[in-house]
Amino acid sequence: KWKKEFEEDIYTKWKKEEPYRFDEKSNKPVYSIDTPPPYVNTPVHIGQATTYVLMDMFARYKRMTGHNVLFPLGLDRNGLPIEMAAEKKFNVKLSEVPREKAVEYCRKILEESTTESVSTFYRSGISFNSWEKGDKIGAVYETDSPRYRALTQHTFIKMWKKGLIYEDKRVNNYCPGCKTTIADAEVAYADLPGKFHDIKFKVKETGEDLIIGTTRPELLPTIGMIIFNPEDERYKHLEGKHAISPIFEKEVPIKAHPYAEMDKGTGIMMMCSYGDLTDIRFFREQNLPEIIAIDKNGRMNENAGFLKGLTVKEARKKIVEELEKRDLLVKVTPTIHRTPICERSKDPIEFIAMPEFYVKQLDYKDKMRELANKLNFYDPKSKQILLDWIDSVKIDWPISRRRYYATEIPLWKCKKCGKYVLPPEEPIKYYQPWKEKCPVKCECGSEDLEGETRVFDTWFDSSITPLYIMNWARSDFYNKNKPCTLRPQGKEIVRTWLYYTLLKCYQLTDECIFRDAWIHHHIIDEKGKKMSKSKGNIID
Repeated sequence: KWKKEFEEDIYTKWKKEEPYRFDEKSNKPVYSIDTPPPYVNTPVHIGQATTYVLMDMFARYKRMTGHNVLFPLGLDRNGLPIEMAAEKKFNVKLSEVPREKAVEYCRKILEESTTESVSTFYRSGISFNSWEKGDKIGAVYETDSPRYRALTQHTFIKMWKKGLIYEDKRVNNYCPGCKTTIADAEVAYADLPGKFHDIKFKVKETGEDLIIGTTRPELLPTIGMIIFNPEDERYKHLEGKHAISPIFEKEVPIKAHPYAEMDKGTGIMMMCSYGDLTDIRFFREQNLPEIIAIDKNGRMNENAGFLKGLTVKEARKKIVEELEKRDLLVKVTPTIHRTPICERSKDPIEFIAMPEFYVKQLDYKDKMRELANKLNFYDPKSKQILLDWIDSVKIDWPISRRRYYATEIPLWKCKKCGKYVLPPEEPIKYYQPWKEKCPVKCECGSEDLEGETRVFDTWFDSSITPLYIMNWARSDFYNKNKPCTLRPQGKEIVRTWLYYTLLKCYQLTDECIFRDAWIHHHIIDEKGKKMSKSKGNIID
């Protein structure tokens, strides 16, 4: 009769005899599986366990058919989910404590959750293994280990030298809750309740009232132009005239432009810096000077006048009250507004210009389509998810974040000449520039260097998993066993994990890093919704 205690006996026997070990000296064909590293901010749930059991079926089948199977388990221990769990657990804001303390809080969370996660996977009977034994190297590896982070930084150094990375100040998606820039792939959309505010403007040349509807009245101080549709007879007489904005008394030109929709609101729009992506495109097209009124904390700055210091919501309420007092608010209409939100925190996104580091991806769209078509997809229909995302890419990939528990960007800036200084490419080493001295001088001869405080987007880390598990840093092993055979993953991260991995690994190796991609669907709850830790609809 089966007893639960047998599980521990079997696990102990496996650990001792290593029946599933990867044998580097074997002549059997290698079958490598790049498993998706789960976040360990909370325990493993039944949906995750199910998908990893399915991956284990692939591994066991391939061993039975004569393959030498490489099947490690990665644990994702970087980024916002870890920080958010720490803030919740210890009731702190990491932005308000010293950086060392913020890192300490995150490590405490990880110490508690990692052991439980690994135990759950092994008790599920999953036959993980790796190319090397050792703490945090072998069958289970951690993305915050010095070895893994060193490889991430090594890839950055190589890409920088190849001219694939640059810094620029431009408008980006910014999450006020997370206090960092985020990539397009990390932006979700939600239909949120909002209000259309019909506001009185004055036409300078005629004195007539001009009613403009907006869901963002707090952006009145940032208006760059008023537009109407070229086909709209109601407003053609206003072409070339000027409007005076209420309260702020700012004079702005009025112009016909197809971005204005005749049947939306009053048919006339105020273009601000920045309410949405349309505003960003418009300001670039018209070469308008931007006025940014929201700071990186999600509060109004000095450009917002009397609204300075208020949150966006507070500013919206305050300016509506002021418009009502001055009889400048004609009507308020409830509406449902499609709003870009942060995938992690669910906070509405703002658009703020900040200096960030970028990876060139626009130059690689054709190559990415080629790689997508080269990959074998299971189910074949899943390939379209990747192709659609590639087609949607409009800007280069912002990879720098203003957070704490993640791999640091290995750069120092010379205070004398202003140039960035890279550490040596070899040996591969983990650097923490925010608290370490640069190991080399600047080319100008100065040793007065300031360490970079920004960290990498977690996808910049996660996109090297096949390079790590295939021991790319040791070229003989990698060259013998490339490409990685299988990438199993969920469809919701095709646009992030699969896309960024294909892009970055191609930029580093000039090859398609995978042969096959197995895209599985979601484990759902009783209401048909995807099981998700953030939604709380999981079974431990």
